[in-house]
Amino acid sequence: MPKDELAALRENMDKAIAFLQNEFLSIRTGRAHPGLVSDIKVDYYGNPTVIKQLANITIPESRVIQIAPFDKSCLKAMEKAILAANIGMTPHNDGTVIRMTLPELTKARRVELTKLLARKAEESKVVIRNYRRDAIEALKKQEKASEITEDDLKKLTKDVQDITDKYIKKIDEVYKIKEKEVLED
Repeated sequence: MPKDELAALRENMDKAIAFLQNEFLSIRTGRAHPGLVSDIKVDYYGNPTVIKQLANITIPESRVIQIAPFDKSCLKAMEKAILAANIGMTPHNDGTVIRMTLPELTKARRVELTKLLARKAEESKVVIRNYRRDAIEALKKQEKASEITEDDLKKLTKDVQDITDKYIKKIDEVYKIKEKEVLED
């Protein structure tokens, strides 16, 4: 497994971290964030289209999300899609924009959200470990085909494990930051 294959392993693991961070954006903390609604799909003239392509999403206050569609005729469809997404907020349509206020999070809801965060972090760790397993299997095949020596196999296996440990630690860091954000009052 030459350096370019280790670079590809790192790239895949970076993508797993980026995916986790994106997943965490959709989990609300008590502060408004465009990520809470940006990927909700709206039936726009028969095509499922994400809200971020149909409107400007702004945060006029810390707990308010405002959605200003480019085409006012899709307001009702957006409102319907937001309700169907069941994100815990009720959209208020004034004819030109949709406003949503995030309710205060209860202690029980905060604990529930941290459990969800932990589950998503663990799923990401599984993905990272699967990448490790695949890389080690590839190394063993190369050794069996006499492309690399047994010593190379041991060294490269250790390198793969070191990379894996680094990314597992990154997942833990991302999780702890988001957990702290969720538990803050």
